[in-house]
Amino acid sequence: MSCVFCEIVSGRVSAQKAYEDTHVVAIHDIHPQAPVHVLIIPKIHRASLNEFDEMDSNQAGELLMSIPRVARALNISGAYKTVINTGAEAGQTVFHLHVHILGGGKVSGLV
Repeated sequence: MSCVFCEIVSGRVSAQKAYEDTHVVAIHDIHPQAPVHVLIIPKIHRASLNEFDEMDSNQAGELLMSIPRVARALNISGAYKTVINTGAEAGQTVFHLHVHILGGGKVSGLV
């Protein structure tokens, strides 16, 4: 089965990129829930947080460290929300770990 986020990371599928470095790609969400809504996608495939183990600590750190860099690039570093959905019952629809960043206005009521 093909993973759309792996396809985006590889460049085989286009997406509106907001940020990219050697570890992650950030794309604008196609169904935004806030004025600024991007997804930070690690370049390594892990279906969810549940697949991370001790061997992934560097990748997990790079993912977390990318969040403020992306927020600064989007001029929302003063206030933003991050969300990671893990599992279908929690709202995960693409099974490639990713972090939602929501900002650009009041986001306190958003989950």
